[in-house]
Amino acid sequence: MRFIRKMLITAFLLGMAAVAFTPPLRAEVNGPKIFGKTAGGDMIEEYTLTNANGVKLKLITLGAAIAELHVPDKAGKIADVVLGFDDVAGYESDQNQYFGCTTGRYANRIAKGKFTIDGKEYQLAVNNGPNHLHGGVKRSLDKVVWKAEVLKPENVVRFTYESPDGEEGYPGKLDLAVTYTLTDRNEVRIDYKAMTDKATPINLTNHSYFNLSGAGAPSVLDHELTLAAEQYTPADADLIPTGKIEPVTGTPLDFMKPTKLGARIEPLLKTQFQGYDHNFVLTKRGAAPTFAARLRDPMSGRVMTVLTTQPGIQVYTGNFLKGQKGKGGKTFPKQSAVCLETQHFPDAMNHKGFPEVILRPGQTYRHACIYAFSTE
Repeated sequence: MRFIRKMLITAFLLGMAAVAFTPPLRAEVNGPKIFGKTAGGDMIEEYTLTNANGVKLKLITLGAAIAELHVPDKAGKIADVVLGFDDVAGYESDQNQYFGCTTGRYANRIAKGKFTIDGKEYQLAVNNGPNHLHGGVKRSLDKVVWKAEVLKPENVVRFTYESPDGEEGYPGKLDLAVTYTLTDRNEVRIDYKAMTDKATPINLTNHSYFNLSGAGAPSVLDHELTLAAEQYTPADADLIPTGKIEPVTGTPLDFMKPTKLGARIEPLLKTQFQGYDHNFVLTKRGAAPTFAARLRDPMSGRVMTVLTTQPGIQVYTGNFLKGQKGKGGKTFPKQSAVCLETQHFPDAMNHKGFPEVILRPGQTYRHACIYAFSTE
């Protein structure tokens, strides 16, 4: 009798284990699927990458953009941590503030939209006060449709685009590739590559807005930020660098130790920045991506570590978000997300002391950025 009872208990426990056991997820790419159609009639595709831990990355061919990024919190609950829209109309509307897109040809600002290469002056569109911002008006990289290709067996999608000579006023035909990889280490790696047939400035980045509590959470100011940056580039009233490089010590820009974004933001709110919108000079970079930033949300326990090969990182606390309605009907109020844009310095071609940003024929532009997710 005792033996039979033991066998029954064992069978019950094995049955419960079988119910509770969930087979591990398989890393895969699903797509292309149709995300929608632009006002001009172009079909926009979506690709969804999933890793073995359930992290999900959705990409769209409009702007080679990150549309969704679902990661677990400390309790294992999955949430989408980037701002975006449910449809193409949202991305084409004036409510879209570069959500998740590939930004360029030159991300950030160029003073008065002017630069000179080899004695020839070029004039770009002025679309941010007196300055050029994020590549232009109608054919900047966030507004064009990229071609996408799934690379197997890796969990990879590569986007390509050929920007013709003179597009948005930039010289040279520029061949571009942006490759997204989702690893089983919960890393989103972005590799940028470009080649030109004429000397041209280039500065590419991803413009995702992050809130580690989940897209639509009311504020990001309780997030804790650490930067590998002892210096920054001061800017004038129009947010154009003065050309100086100064230490962060003793300023609200000192994030060398973990500090909440809201801890010292108050003095900046009444300035031209209206919060954080600064380019930080990262410590020496190498050929491989090196630690640049760490963002931590105490509530969810989510942590995002940023590594890059670029010399700078723009920290932007969503100061001009305006409560627009995004995915799932959620609203995105002012300072409800933060951008950590790995980049070259703003207006670098107009400052001799800044790292070189002119790409010439025969050269290859490369830039790697990793957003790595973990929990505490």
